[in-house]
Amino acid sequence: MKTLLLLRHAKSSWDETGLADLARPLTSRGRAAATRIGRHLRGAGLAPERVLCSPARRATETLAGVLTELGESPVIEERPDLYLRGWSSLLGAVHGLPEEVNRAMLVSHNPDLHDLALALAGTGPPEALKALAAKFPTGALAVLCFADPVSGWRAVAPGNGALHALIKPRDLS
Repeated sequence: MKTLLLLRHAKSSWDETGLADLARPLTSRGRAAATRIGRHLRGAGLAPERVLCSPARRATETLAGVLTELGESPVIEERPDLYLRGWSSLLGAVHGLPEEVNRAMLVSHNPDLHDLALALAGTGPPEALKALAAKFPTGALAVLCFADPVSGWRAVAPGNGALHALIKPRDLS
């Protein structure tokens, strides 16, 4: 079974006027949220084998916070195609994942990440699907599973994923 972890970057700062969007850093709240998500991933046995990350500073800082808690070092690729290029670009990145990888994570942005999660989540607990339909908050993690007949990343398509959970940092201790 393939597992796809979709992580929206944590809360970013708008304090520095004139700062390019790609250069916006995390707030202290965002850094704390990233470490909570990392701790959750480790505790739930969901550490990714491969991570595809947007080059935006807020995304790379989110990933850095997650990694401090994982205790493992996945293969990481910084991918410009994950920065505000539409959900189909994110899906293209998923399709390009090596088949030997069973658990992968994308660290990216809304609305693209939310749109991808909504497109892929064909089934799942009603409360999780309802929460996802309402909002994909900063720092949140969607866990999607793809079982047979989806045997490889190239077969991931709209509607054939099962939303296992939508984890919000504020819900983690």
